[in-house]
Amino acid sequence: MEVPPPKSLQQPLYVPNKTLMGPGPSNYSQRVLDALSNPVLGHLHPECLQIMDEIKAGLKYAFQTTNEATMCVSGSGHAGMEMALCNLIEDGDVVLLGPTGVWGHRAAEMARRYGADIRYVEARFGRSLKMDDLEFAFEGHNPQIFFIAQGDSSTGILQTHIKEIGELCRKFDCLLIVDTVASLGGTEFLMDAWKVDVAYTGSQKVLGAPPGITPISFNQRAIQHVLKRKSKVKVYYFDVMLIGQYWNCFNKPRIYHHTVSSTLLYGLREALAQLCAIGLENVIHRHQECAWRLQDGIEEIGLEMFVSDENDRLPTVNTIKVPPGVDWRKVAEYAMRKYNLEISGGLGPTVEQVFRIGLMGENATIEKVDLVLNILKEAIQSTQLNKNDKSKI
Repeated sequence: MEVPPPKSLQQPLYVPNKTLMGPGPSNYSQRVLDALSNPVLGHLHPECLQIMDEIKAGLKYAFQTTNEATMCVSGSGHAGMEMALCNLIEDGDVVLLGPTGVWGHRAAEMARRYGADIRYVEARFGRSLKMDDLEFAFEGHNPQIFFIAQGDSSTGILQTHIKEIGELCRKFDCLLIVDTVASLGGTEFLMDAWKVDVAYTGSQKVLGAPPGITPISFNQRAIQHVLKRKSKVKVYYFDVMLIGQYWNCFNKPRIYHHTVSSTLLYGLREALAQLCAIGLENVIHRHQECAWRLQDGIEEIGLEMFVSDENDRLPTVNTIKVPPGVDWRKVAEYAMRKYNLEISGGLGPTVEQVFRIGLMGENATIEKVDLVLNILKEAIQSTQLNKNDKSKI
């Protein structure tokens, strides 16, 4: 053999312990970490299927739904976005999207590849969409599908009118897809009561489970739409009728669809068990309390929130304006180098403009809020001092 084994793999694995206060993933609880060390099961072993059924029940609680078609797709949050769109869209369908950051545009790129006729209704920069604008857009475009992110992690914007949007979609016989990747568990979301047809979330955010297994739920209205398609779903891997049969959603014999990671199932199962034990309302309240404390602290240290309207602020991913003359990269590098603490910069429309501080799951505590405030203040002061010292040379 001509290719030798790499020297790097001759060394033992080393993983540093970091405090993840960015937009995700969040740190795991000890219970989740312990679960990940369990023996591997086969993806059709009865014990594995039982865990899948327990996860499904926990997800119904998290989404606040009775939808039988509640399951997970193996993949990151993007897989949930792909699955929602490719099952509902047929060639020529008008898909209206309401971007409040990067994720509405990412969904548009996916929808275009499935043959959709893409339309937009956009909010003012740094604000959520208002119902007057949405109603005007629906009247003008008459969409078959409407997509919106409840919480956009690139801008820190919370869309506060999901219930009214659900009613608007029913009025126009339009299917509603809601991205809750960065919001579920950190702010109120009532899938059934708000008439949401498809919703998905990120396992690695507020839920505090490993990434790579994405919860998603389709209501009966959405399933009927899939069953009446004129063409097959364009991606076999994301076909809800096949994945749903694997997850025992349709009262049919379970089938093999793909090899789900039993290890990821353990982590998600225990994360959902913790959510149930604490109570969804209590978890949401804790995230909101932490967000308020962070926002008050940001003002106290002389910084400014990017989202001006308090009602439009996503409690789980907080965006703070980078002060003039401050290099956000150096601030983030200082926090990581000295404290192993992650503070992120902007994404998409907020690149170079904001810090993003995540308060999710295990990291949504008052102690972690105070920690990140102190380190952020110190990091900004340190980078400014170093800049002033260099300018004197």
